Amino acid sequence: MAWLDYASIGFLVVFLGTVFLVGELLVKAKGIFAILGILLMSLFFSYHIDSISGLWIILLYIVGLGLIILDGKVISDGTIAILGAVLMSFGLAVPVPGFTYGLLVIFGFVIGLFASSLFLKVFPRRNLWSKITLRDRLTGEEGFNSLNETYTGLVGKKGKTLTPFRPTGTVVIDGKQYSATSGAQWIEPNEEVEVISVDGTRILIKKMNQKEKEELNG
Repeated sequence: MAWLDYASIGFLVVFLGTVFLVGELLVKAKGIFAILGILLMSLFFSYHIDSISGLWIILLYIVGLGLIILDGKVISDGTIAILGAVLMSFGLAVPVPGFTYGLLVIFGFVIGLFASSLFLKVFPRRNLWSKITLRDRLTGEEGFNSLNETYTGLVGKKGKTLTPFRPTGTVVIDGKQYSATSGAQWIEPNEEVEVISVDGTRILIKKMNQKEKEELNG
């Protein structure tokens, strides 16, 4: 595996490993992405770590990944996920030979994080980043017709974010507060938003662009 001595190959392996590992967290891939990601990252670490003392680096990477999963399932504000990403980056950069190689694998990791979101356009979304209150979707078939009609009537309405969306938070619409999600978009507090869809009690919003804000404000 001497080809892993080349920084460009290390970049590619880390990029693809990250794409598949994070992709498994975002979409329902039946574990295939997880297997591919683990194989690629195992290949990377097994080549660059040659002693028992180096196992702490792998542990650092695993802890970082765990923090990202924890943020998605429990906290959902992005803070812990950012810390996890930093730990993973550090774990990738430390064992490689040279500054340039380390910089490239960090770039590969960061680009892989963003590139993994492309899977959302093809595969069914995994509800990792939805809070429990958003996952409990009350549908008309379950006897919640009145509630469902109330929420459905929010589609197209404008409001303002009360809390940060990472990507879930609280939005104010017609003077009432609702739990909502912005999908993959991060939105700051006090931003004007629009409800684009409702599924049961799950409200999906988007940030309004400047033109839409001008039309709304007359």
